[in-house]
Amino acid sequence: MANGWAGDDAVGQQIQDSVNDEIRRARQNVPCGESLQYCEECGEEIPEARRRAVPGVRLCLCCQEAADKENRAFSLYNRRGSKDSQLK
Repeated sequence: MANGWAGDDAVGQQIQDSVNDEIRRARQNVPCGESLQYCEECGEEIPEARRRAVPGVRLCLCCQEAADKENRAFSLYNRRGSKDSQLK
């Protein structure tokens, strides 16, 4: 039921692309390796319980919350397109 130049499966493909992008973004944010003892942003000590709970942790809780808020703001992407994107 697509209109114009879009193929019949265009909507389904847009949904699948959105899901794949979000999975890729989430995998990039998964910490790996050895946990740091001190936060790489502010230098505060990362509690041992956090280091054991999250292997590969690099940020203290406060800095991690700030980073999560920042990432959330950029992850909202509308694939249907805005008027601006249609003009490009």
